[in-house]
Amino acid sequence: MEQRVSFITLAVADVARSRAFYVDGLGWTPIFEDDEVVMLPVGAHLILSLWSVEGFTAEIGEAPAEGLAPITLAHNVASEAEADAVLALAETLGAVAQPAQHREWGGYSGYFRDPDGFRWEIAVNPGESGAYVLP
Repeated sequence: MEQRVSFITLAVADVARSRAFYVDGLGWTPIFEDDEVVMLPVGAHLILSLWSVEGFTAEIGEAPAEGLAPITLAHNVASEAEADAVLALAETLGAVAQPAQHREWGGYSGYFRDPDGFRWEIAVNPGESGAYVLP
């Protein structure tokens, strides 16, 4: 098996609300959408799929767990000012955001929660891994 991820699927309570946040608010462009799913290209050969809880449950065979998802999604940027701007934008869209701060590992990052509570890290990541993930 190749070392890669093709889709990240998030089960969302309200597809229209998630679309409004990601497409209308953040300005992302879907590659596919209908009443049950919105698919957003988020990297080379990578799609973020926002799928209704009902559709997710029917496909997987069980409902997603409730509560804080034990995962974060990260969006790396090139500067501290850009990180602060993305976090501020998310707040204007109704997201709960934590301000960015300098981290022990040498970077600068903050978090926001999307409408379904999924945590996004907005980060400036120094070094080789940071350079690898930036376009």
